[in-house]
Amino acid sequence: MSGVGPITQDWEPVVIRKKAPNAAAKKDEKVVNAARRSGAEIETLKKSNAGTNKAASSSTSLNTRKLDEETENLTHDRVPSELKKAIMQARTDKKLTQSQLAQLINEKPQIIQEYESGKAIPNQQIIGKLERALGVKLRGKK
Repeated sequence: MSGVGPITQDWEPVVIRKKAPNAAAKKDEKVVNAARRSGAEIETLKKSNAGTNKAASSSTSLNTRKLDEETENLTHDRVPSELKKAIMQARTDKKLTQSQLAQLINEKPQIIQEYESGKAIPNQQIIGKLERALGVKLRGKK
């Protein structure tokens, strides 16, 4: 190691300090209890909406009033009686069971049962399949 001067050591002290407690640490229960024991002043604030859900429910009174005033009866359309009778008549004329008809149109037998009992919500695609399979016009003017 020629050409290098005398080796010296740097012995300056290094001081490592903890960070000052942040806001979350100041609210910690242990810190608050330690401050009480030492006699330090503790500031307590009561939040105006603490422990309540008023912020979320403040606008609901308007919505509930609108709902209470609402009198319109909302229901889904059902299969009309003329349509269900026409489906049953055409199916029996072709000597098909509900499950056979369902198989022809690639639907579940439950769909045919719902249409013939009037419980189904009319679907134009299914009605179109029924028209093609039964060879009868079910929609529009007869």
